[in-house]
Amino acid sequence: MAGLNADPAPASEIVTMHTTQQLAVLAGVSAVLLAGGIARADIAGVYEVKYEEVSTNCTTTKLAYGPGNLTVKVRGNQLVVDIDRTPEMIGASPKSGKISAKSKLGGTMIDGMKGVFSVAGRITPEGLLYLVMVGEYSANGKSLCTQSWNVSGPKAGATPAKPKP
Repeated sequence: MAGLNADPAPASEIVTMHTTQQLAVLAGVSAVLLAGGIARADIAGVYEVKYEEVSTNCTTTKLAYGPGNLTVKVRGNQLVVDIDRTPEMIGASPKSGKISAKSKLGGTMIDGMKGVFSVAGRITPEGLLYLVMVGEYSANGKSLCTQSWNVSGPKAGATPAKPKP
């Protein structure tokens, strides 16, 4: 019955055990937060994308995008999506790979036609980009038409993801 009458651990040992456990929890939380930050930074880069037109109500003039590069930048709390000959799109810092950005009214690849562009979608941890892009066009202050595309492609230089068994 020696176990029943055992003296309790000294207070200094109890404090040390609690402090050690708290430090372990803080270390775990810090690792998760750092991993989240790294994941956000990993989406920045150049993506080799293709554009598949999904819909349009443009009858005479519409934009055609061939395969090309799309650049994603993270500047502090801002996300920037840059596509050649398209106004730069800006959004909030991404959360878990989901991105959303919109441009101000700007010039397009067709003289005299202006557009507002937006993208929404995700970038996977493997470096694959999947977005829907919408362009809303105007000329001389008058609305013309709207187009949308599916945009997809890998991060330049990324190794292709291995298929899951």
